[in-house]
Amino acid sequence: MKEAEKSNKFGVITPEVLNEIKDAVSAKNVYTDEADIESYSYDYTGKIFAQRFDVLVKPGNAGQISALMKAATKHRIPVTTRGAGSGLAGAAIPIYGGIVLSMEKMNRILEIDPVNRAAVVEPGVVTNDLCRAAAAKGLLYAGYPMSTELSFIGGNIGTNAGGGKVIRYGNTRRHVLGMDVVTASGDLLHLGGKYRKDTWGYPIMQLMIGTEGTLGIITKAILNLEPLPGKTVNLLAAFPDLDSMVVSVAGVVKSGAKIISCEFLDRLSAELAAKYLSTELPYQEKTEAYLLIQLEADSDEQLEAAYEKVGGICVEMGAMEVFIAESRTDSNAMWQVRQNIAEGARAEDPHASISGDIVVPLSEVPRIMKIIAAKCKAWNVVTANHGHIADGNLHPLALKPKDMTPERWAVYSEEFYADLIQEAVKLGGVGSGEHGVGCVKLDALFASKSPAELGIHSGVKAAFDPLGILNPGKLTAVK
Repeated sequence: MKEAEKSNKFGVITPEVLNEIKDAVSAKNVYTDEADIESYSYDYTGKIFAQRFDVLVKPGNAGQISALMKAATKHRIPVTTRGAGSGLAGAAIPIYGGIVLSMEKMNRILEIDPVNRAAVVEPGVVTNDLCRAAAAKGLLYAGYPMSTELSFIGGNIGTNAGGGKVIRYGNTRRHVLGMDVVTASGDLLHLGGKYRKDTWGYPIMQLMIGTEGTLGIITKAILNLEPLPGKTVNLLAAFPDLDSMVVSVAGVVKSGAKIISCEFLDRLSAELAAKYLSTELPYQEKTEAYLLIQLEADSDEQLEAAYEKVGGICVEMGAMEVFIAESRTDSNAMWQVRQNIAEGARAEDPHASISGDIVVPLSEVPRIMKIIAAKCKAWNVVTANHGHIADGNLHPLALKPKDMTPERWAVYSEEFYADLIQEAVKLGGVGSGEHGVGCVKLDALFASKSPAELGIHSGVKAAFDPLGILNPGKLTAVK
C-alpha cells in the first residue's frame, strides 16, 4: 500500500479528464460522491484493505468501455475492473486509485445455444442465474464456485474460479470457449468461439483467464455447457479424527464411482456454519471431520451400488457413520452448511481471514494437513479448515486472536498464509487454487517464482498493457 502512495507513474483525474470519462460512458454511468463509491473500495477480503479512488464507472456496453480505455490511456489513469466484489484476495481493490469499472449493468444472458452447448453472456451475469437458465434448457453450467449465488461470470473468469465440482468438471478455464476483450488501448478483440479445439495462433484467450483484469477487460463470454447429470445422491461421512478422513479420500477417488464433488469440513468449520444457519449436522458433537460427497449414476441401481461402495470405503477407513440424503431438502441442508462456512466465520469474528487457499497434489494432502496444524501452533492461530480435498485445494480460514488489533491481524494473518504457501510450494503445489493472488498474496507470489518466470510475467504485462494502467498492483510489480 505504501508503494501506491509514493508512485507518480499515473495521471490525475482533473475536471477535464472527468468530462472525457463522462463523454465516453455517459454521465449517468459515472459516480464520484463518496456515498456512492465507498463500498467499491474493497471486496470480500475486508474493509481493512480498502483503498480510496476517484471515479466509479458502470458501463452498459463494450463500446463505452473501449472509449473509456482510450481516455484512460491518453491520461495514464489506472482502471480496476470489478465484478460482484466476492473475491477473497483483493483482486478488485483499486490499489492505485483512479477508476473502478463495475460490470454490474452488463448482466444479460444473450443466448443459450443447445446445439453448440454454449451460453453467451455478459460479464455481470450472476453465476447462479446462468445455472438456472442452462438447466431450463436441459443443460448444466459446471463452472461452479462456492459463491455461485453472488459471483459474476466475469469475476469467475478473472480469477479462474474453482469450487466443489472441479474434480468432475474442472475449473472455470475449462468452460470458457470464447470472449470479447477490450485492451488497455481500447481495441476490441474477439477470441475463441463456439468450438472446442484450435491450433490457430497463440492462445491469447487463455492468458485472459485467471489474470485478474490485468491484461484486458472481458465484455462478453462464450461458455461451455454440459448435459445435465443423471441421478445423483449426496453422502455425509462423519469421522472421529482428521487422519481417518484424509486417508479415506484417495480410496473414494479411486473407487470407480462417478464423483461430482468431494468436500471436506473440519469440526470448527461445521460448527461455525451450522450456528450461522441455526441448524446442526449429524454427530456434530462427536465429529472432527466430515466428507460431503456427491455421486452420479445412470440408474437407481447403479447409484445404489456407487453409494454403498463409497460409503463402505469411508467406514473401512474409520467413519463413524455415513448419512445418505433422502431428499432434495436433506441435500440442500448439507450443502448449505458447506457453502456458508465463510459467512459463519465472519458472523462469529468479523475479522476472520478467509483469503487463504492452497493446493497440493492429492498424495501430499496428509502431509499438508499436519503442517497446517503445526503452523497454527507456531503462529498461535486457530483455523477452520475446509475445502475441495479431492483435488488438493484446502482453505484454512484463520480467526483473529482476541488480543490482537484488526490492523495488526490484517498483516499477521497474511504472513501466516505466506508461511503456509511456502510449505505448499515445497510439496509441489501453489499458493492459490481459486481465490487468486490479488493484492494480499502478491508478495507470496513473488517469493515463490524464479526471476526468469517473473520476467516473463512482466513481459506479458508490457505486451498487453504498456502503461500498466489495468489493475496495477496485481500479479506484476508496478515500476
